[in-house]
Formats: sequence, structure tokens, C-alpha cells
Amino acid sequence: MCKWAIVARPSHMNRIFGICYKLSDFPISLCLKGYHFDMASTTTSTAESHPDVVIVGAGFGGIYQLYLLRKRGYNVKVFEAGADLGGTWYWNAYPGARVDSDIPIYELSIEELWKDWTWSEKFPGQKELLRYFAYVDSKLDVKRDIQFNTRVLGANFDTASDCWAVKTEDGKTTYPRFMVLCTGFASKPYIPPFKGLDNFKGIWHHTARWPHEGVGLKGKRVGVIGTGASGVQVIQECALEVSHLTVFQRTPNLALPMNQSNPSEEFQNKQKIETYRDTYLFRKTTFAGFHYDLIKKNTVDVSDEERNATYEDLWVAGGFRFWLGNYEDLFNNQVSNDYAYTFWRDKVRERVNHPVRKEILAPTVAPHPFGTKRPCLEQQYYEVYNQSNVDLINLQEHSISEITEIGVLTSDGVEHELDVLILATGFDAVTGSMTQIDIKGTDGLFIREKWGPRLKTYLGLTTANYPNMFFLYGPQGPTAFCNGPTCVVCR
Repeated sequence: MCKWAIVARPSHMNRIFGICYKLSDFPISLCLKGYHFDMASTTTSTAESHPDVVIVGAGFGGIYQLYLLRKRGYNVKVFEAGADLGGTWYWNAYPGARVDSDIPIYELSIEELWKDWTWSEKFPGQKELLRYFAYVDSKLDVKRDIQFNTRVLGANFDTASDCWAVKTEDGKTTYPRFMVLCTGFASKPYIPPFKGLDNFKGIWHHTARWPHEGVGLKGKRVGVIGTGASGVQVIQECALEVSHLTVFQRTPNLALPMNQSNPSEEFQNKQKIETYRDTYLFRKTTFAGFHYDLIKKNTVDVSDEERNATYEDLWVAGGFRFWLGNYEDLFNNQVSNDYAYTFWRDKVRERVNHPVRKEILAPTVAPHPFGTKRPCLEQQYYEVYNQSNVDLINLQEHSISEITEIGVLTSDGVEHELDVLILATGFDAVTGSMTQIDIKGTDGLFIREKWGPRLKTYLGLTTANYPNMFFLYGPQGPTAFCNGPTCVVCR
């Protein structure tokens, strides 16, 4: 029985949450380290059903919280809906899935891990991420405290015992003192209510629920709905082998060049000695948790020659540098933003041959201020649209009317025949991973009801009437505009 609960007074929040206020001066930029519950329990229970902490999710966040809390002597249990480690990297097994953060940022900054691990690519793919998680387990033995294939259905806080009652799909209930939601910001796929989807006689999958055994696409007529990050990745990958590809685009993706490379083991070992420690420290001071930062100048204060030379350098360096390593007034000065968009637009148009497709993919007038929607990284995405076997459907002109037995019918009356339909339609992001669980607070409200009219948290870490419940990489935290592992590992 658990007879106490944390009362999180503001003066204690640094100690409880380990908040680092200097990712940057950006209002939502928080840096989370493992929660340090600096209190002593009146009872110590190691029973399977009464752990100190239940963690939901076994991706980067869940693994790191488990690692830290175990070191501090807590009895921790992790529930993971998937069959293995990885979180989003377990589920997103679609062709072309890979990270958008260059090494060594997208990994756990635990020295016993990084000193012996070598990546094969500057931007690792999903399969290599899974090998990395297996390596993490070989070093930290995290799986012994993780229960896989276990989906959390609901949880409610019992004020009599000051414990959470966490109900899982296997019919069991666990009673921890603390519940930490490490469910990520993109773990609940969103499938639009397309008319007739269930009638489609071909194969269809959402990218976030792609079969691990794969789907045969070679020689098939494939349609992709959506051009977000997963859409861009799967499009540029499957275009190499399909007989025909039809892309349904609602909003152009202002994608940036990845500039992939294969750094040698010798180079990485040298960097581990010379720069890794400083890199992990520096990222905590930057705008978005990367190992580069905004330029401390305004775009409008430099000459055309200096601005264009800087833009070229950022473009060649690749990754998110043109976005998150640009001039610091990019996000608050429309003129400066227009300069960046114009440069991006012209770079993309150079790569697209068809005049109509140029305008659909890189419009003359920006569809939105550059960088206010998260761009993604691409390798040969725009060249895909030069292929004769690729169609690009602008959904702003001709929307999807319904999914038929043989394909997709658009509002102009054209039926696009398909063998395989890929839904790259994104996620019920940020809150969806939590609101899909029946989490009931002390006021009797499910968290989806509480957040329905107004989303309100304390520093993006916890919310009122849900005692001893904390969440990482969730609403009103850095989330989509920060490097993920940095957010959950920073200390």
C-alpha cells in the first residue's frame, strides 16, 4: 500500500523534474533529464503488482527513464505495446524510414553506450535504429524490466492509497506510486475518414503500421496519400521499383537536403575523443537541441552577397541547418522569412523539369512561412517527379471523393487505379498518444475530456488533478521543434 504522494510546489520543481531552462530562450524549449524523486517512501514494495514507477513506452524516453530510475534505487516496470524496443522506430517500418538528425545527436548520451557504438550512416535508417536498441539492451539489460505486447488501456489515481491503478490489455492491474508516460508525440496514427476505404480490394497500410515482413511493391501500381515526413521518405524509396506511382499532395513539403554520407569508424572514434562530450553539453544551450545553433545576426542586416553565401553553406552542410541554423530573425521577420523561402523555392525548382509540377511542389508564393511547419529531409525526392511513371495529384484542386474497390476517385471524376495504397496521413500528434488511454484524474475526468476545451499543462511535464503522473515529449514541451533524444536525455 502506498500512503504518500508528491505535492509538486514550484519551489521543488527543479528537483523533481530536473528541468534545464537553457535549451535556448525559445519559450517552449525545455530540457528534461530523468525525474529525480527526491523523497523517501514510507514503504518499499518490490511486488510485481506494486512497483514504485510504471513507465508507458519503451522508446528513447522510456529506456532512459528506466535507466535513471533504476540507478536511483526505484523498482520500475515498463509496459510496451510493441513486441520489442524502439517506440516509434519499432512501428515505423515503412520503406525509407530514417532519422532526420545527424549523428551523434540521435542517440543516448550515456558514455558506456556511445564509446563502443559506430553508426554506418550519418542519418541512420530504421533497421539500424533497431540494431542500436538491441545493443542498448546488451549494455544496460533494460528488457528485464519491460513487459512487451502489453497495451495500457486505462489508469486512475486512487486517493485512498495514493497509487495509480494501471490497467493493461491482458486484464491485469498494476499499482505504482508514479506513472511516467513516455508515449512520444507520434504514436497514434491518423487515418482520415475516407469514404469507401474498407472496400478497397488491393493492399493498404498506414506508414506507422507497416508490416515488419514488408510489402511487395516491385512492379505494382502504388498510391501514396500525404507528403509529410513519412510520405516523402516512402515516395522517394518506392519510386525506384514500382511500375507506376501516384502521389496525392494536399500541402507541399518544404523539404531540405539530407546530404547523406557514410562516416568511417576511424572518423567517429576520433570524434568521440575530441568532440562528443562538448557536443552533448553544447546542444543544451541551442535553440532546438541540436549541435548547431541560430546565427546571431539578422537576415536583413547583412548584404545580399553575405546572405546568399551563408545560405549556400547551410544548404551544402545539409540536415536541418538551413532551418535551425539560419539567421535568428527567420521566425519573427516576414521579410527575412521570405528571403529564405525564395532561396529554397529556387533550389527546388532547379531540380523539377515539369513547369506545372514546379508550381505544385514549390509554389511561387509560400504556402506558409518557411519553417513554421516542420520540414523533413530528402535525398532524391524532387527528382522522383521527373519520372514518366509518376503522377502528382494536387488535392487543393481535385480532392479525394472516395476510395473505390480498385483505387482512388478524385473530384474531377478520375479514378486512379492502384494495387497498393499507402496512407502517409500522419498522427493524432502530441496529445493523441495519451488521450487514447483512459486516464482518469482525481476530478473524475478522463484526460481527453480535460484537454478537450483547453490544453493546459505545467511546463509540459504534468497537469493538475493527475498526481504523480508525468509525461515526456508531450504537449507544450519542445516536442516537434526539438531533437527528440535531446529532450528526453538532457541533463
